[in-house]
Amino acid sequence: MKIIRNGEQASVKGNQDWFSGSVRIDPLFSKQETTKAAGALVTFEPGARTAWHTHPAGQTLIVVSGLGWVQREGGKVEEIKPGDVVWFEPNEKHWHGASAEKAMSHIAIQEEVNGQVVTWLEKVTEEEYKK
Repeated sequence: MKIIRNGEQASVKGNQDWFSGSVRIDPLFSKQETTKAAGALVTFEPGARTAWHTHPAGQTLIVVSGLGWVQREGGKVEEIKPGDVVWFEPNEKHWHGASAEKAMSHIAIQEEVNGQVVTWLEKVTEEEYKK
């Protein structure tokens, strides 16, 4: 058994190459020798969001607070609230973040495939975000 104690893993700011706005990432668990999954609590201030991206094994989001928006390529922007669970298919191009007026936090879980977890793409434009 392994217990990761609160405070053992530092919060980090979201890399501005991959995020727009103010984003904080709090690691929860990392891939282990016998596992492929990792998870983090990600907090987006109002208007903050990821860039477009894909995950080779897909991604699960569990919304824990606030009000957020998600979109897959070719789909409409969807509202997400606490208790909602979002699944993005493997290699499905998507983005997620807070709504324009309210912050949002979610747990993000993704798995590694051949050493890769995510492929970052172009940033979401203001026009795309505000659809």
